[in-house]
Amino acid sequence: MDRQKRNLLLNGVGLILLGGVLFLFSRYGSDYHIRILNNMAIFITLAVSYNLINGICGILHLGPNAFVAIGAYTAALLTMSPMEKQLNFIIQPLIWPFSAVQAPFLLSLLAGGVMATVFAFLISFPVFRVRGDYLAIVTLGFGEVIRVLCNALQGVTNGPLGLKGLSPFTNLWWSWGVAVVTVLLITRLINSSYGLAMKAIRDDETAARAMGVDPFRHLLLAFLISAFFSGVAGGLLAHLITTISPSLFTFFLTFNLLIMIVVGGLGSTTGAVLGAMLFAWGGEALRIVESPMNLGLFTIPGIPGMRMVIFSVILMVVIIFVRRGIMGQKELSWGWIFDRNPR
Repeated sequence: MDRQKRNLLLNGVGLILLGGVLFLFSRYGSDYHIRILNNMAIFITLAVSYNLINGICGILHLGPNAFVAIGAYTAALLTMSPMEKQLNFIIQPLIWPFSAVQAPFLLSLLAGGVMATVFAFLISFPVFRVRGDYLAIVTLGFGEVIRVLCNALQGVTNGPLGLKGLSPFTNLWWSWGVAVVTVLLITRLINSSYGLAMKAIRDDETAARAMGVDPFRHLLLAFLISAFFSGVAGGLLAHLITTISPSLFTFFLTFNLLIMIVVGGLGSTTGAVLGAMLFAWGGEALRIVESPMNLGLFTIPGIPGMRMVIFSVILMVVIIFVRRGIMGQKELSWGWIFDRNPR
């Protein structure tokens, strides 16, 4: 059996095993464990798509929270019934056609991704006219603009009141199905000629342009794909927590994604997956530091937000001592496991 057939077979076996694990958790797992697994899958989708532009292309993009917000609001407005919209929009009525339209969950997710992609295309022209810190500032500003608009556009987003009572459509099959599709498609893209061109732009844009690579075209492709999957993940997130507001889509969300891809390894899809899984698990494991702890002789009061302080310290330690993260730019593959020569 050649390597390609073996890898396809092993991929199939891996997907079957993943399906079996998800089935067992969906049948016998507690709501708490299912919630962690859903968060893990959504974080994987966000981290892998974010790593495409930051790690593979080498562009410091600080506005993924904007695309998550656009996808979340679009999907939420499309899945809500006209009656639910009337109950939510009590100060100012929802504008047409959102007030009358209702769509299935899958179509709403795709619409959220498409809407995020449209916004990404519109801002790509000013964004890619600059590089480095200036590009980071432009994308950061875009994220803040979207957050402010979510607060101000009462007739579209319901302003600070947000949207409540969304149907909990997101389950293990939806979240992990999207995560698997995201990983497979982005991995195929990275391993294609387009991915090689993106890595060349990351390593030396001037040399890549001299070799005939069009930086704008390849960066635009990565930017649009990243925005699409971020929008889809936003729709999944909205229908997992069943309530959204502008405060959910601050730079805090972008900071979390930065932690995932930096700790996992910039430029590694495997690292992004590992970073997202560790972040989802660690976020729950570290809840203990925000709760009062009785040590016998004295009690330490809970400190809200201490989890993020610990995550920040971990990020600084990684940047200082393990700059390449867990995986660096390496990928975990079947060939890496089975084809290594014993020493």
